Amino acid sequence: MKTYLSRFRFPDADAEWRFFAGLRRTCYDSYYPFQVLAPRGLHQLELEPVTILYGGNGSGKSTALNVMAEKLELERDAPFNKTGFFPDYLRLCSADDACPPKGSRIITSDDVFAWMLDLRSLNDGIDRKREELFGQYLDAKYADFKLESLEDYERLKTINAARRESQSRFVRGRLMDNVRTRSNGESAFLYFTRKITCDALYLLDEPENSLSPARQLELADFLLESARFYGCQFVIATHSPFLLAMRGARIYDLDADPPRPRPWTELENVRVYQQFFADHAGDFSHDE
Repeated sequence: MKTYLSRFRFPDADAEWRFFAGLRRTCYDSYYPFQVLAPRGLHQLELEPVTILYGGNGSGKSTALNVMAEKLELERDAPFNKTGFFPDYLRLCSADDACPPKGSRIITSDDVFAWMLDLRSLNDGIDRKREELFGQYLDAKYADFKLESLEDYERLKTINAARRESQSRFVRGRLMDNVRTRSNGESAFLYFTRKITCDALYLLDEPENSLSPARQLELADFLLESARFYGCQFVIATHSPFLLAMRGARIYDLDADPPRPRPWTELENVRVYQQFFADHAGDFSHDE
């Protein structure tokens, strides 16, 4: 299994303090991404072929991924909350043994959502064009037309086609097919399988969004196979117990003080799931 990034360092509180001490202006409402990771004690990540960042909302998972992606200049599809302080912050970060191959990228929920909207927009445009062709067909079929010059030749061809063909054949011959419509979960899973190929570094921000439990398990299998057999390295921010349970993954608990690696079975959210099903164990007994 390959690693293209072995360690990533973020500025600690002292480094951030020295930066602020050198600022000439202080009239800022936000210094993002400063003052997010350092107060939580996240100074560095030791990375494996599969590394997972776990933590509650506001724990800094997405911030850490975005900082890493920008420092490594990874590809991305959708814009993100990049403030004017990002270049200053990135100068204080370092990446050991970093050699992300071409095609390495960060994938966020915004990327997946933007792709699904693009598909819907494409289909909407096809639908509008279809209606235009229906009108064009009827107009041409019953037109009172007489060829006056060579400039009318294209119009004559359209009229002859409309009178020779059925409406459906006329429209189908001039229109591309709709992109197959899928559920949000199916589209999201398809996006991951298309974007993740081989021999590259991928940062995934909560990839479980829109996915059913069965799809999350399928995604976990796909990611593990990509790491084991296709030379991929992953850094994943997630709450999903199905992804947290990926065999061999190093999991950082960003809710711990300081953040540290922990087994997935000791994580708070996983324990919440465990307690929930224990409380409802009697409900399942009726299924036997």
